[in-house]
Amino acid sequence: MVRSTKADKARQVNAAHQLLKRNTALSEAAQSLARTFDLSLRQAYRYLELAAQLDRPIEITEATVPITLKLPPTTARRLRAHAKRSGLTIGTIVTLSLDAFLGARKGHG
Repeated sequence: MVRSTKADKARQVNAAHQLLKRNTALSEAAQSLARTFDLSLRQAYRYLELAAQLDRPIEITEATVPITLKLPPTTARRLRAHAKRSGLTIGTIVTLSLDAFLGARKGHG
């Protein structure tokens, strides 16, 4: 059995959220999710439980790939300290920073 990715899980929870939003009966919603996503009924009910707690759909994030960075020790310390203070992961900080930098550089190279 292949494990679901985070994006797969987000799509399944969002589908469950939509079914609940349309006031679909719980048993019918579970059967629909099970058929659509090839899930067990037990797993479909779990997604419905998660979806019932949501105010809005979950954002579906892009898959990530691991990379290695070499940073000066002072930059690495500052990055770790910022991650700890902000509650963000180092990967999120690097992604946001690079997206901002690369977006600002459009048309410059």
